[in-house]
Amino acid sequence: MRVEVKLPKIGMTMEEATIARFCKQPGEMFVRGEPIYEIETEKVSQEVEATADGVMVAHSVPEGENVRVGDAVCVVEVTRLS
Repeated sequence: MRVEVKLPKIGMTMEEATIARFCKQPGEMFVRGEPIYEIETEKVSQEVEATADGVMVAHSVPEGENVRVGDAVCVVEVTRLS
């Protein structure tokens, strides 16, 4: 099942973040708990972890771009829900 991964709200006042880097490239597999991308805000730099096992299908935005909370960051193919 293909799923759009959206930017989560990490802090109470967070409205957007910069995609610092993608830890997984299209075609690469990952497991639940493994970082799939890293974000930067005014206050913190943080990796965002996969919530299921899967494969990175595509990046929805380029590295270095600002994304609002709830916007799609990437598309993944979920291979197993944990």
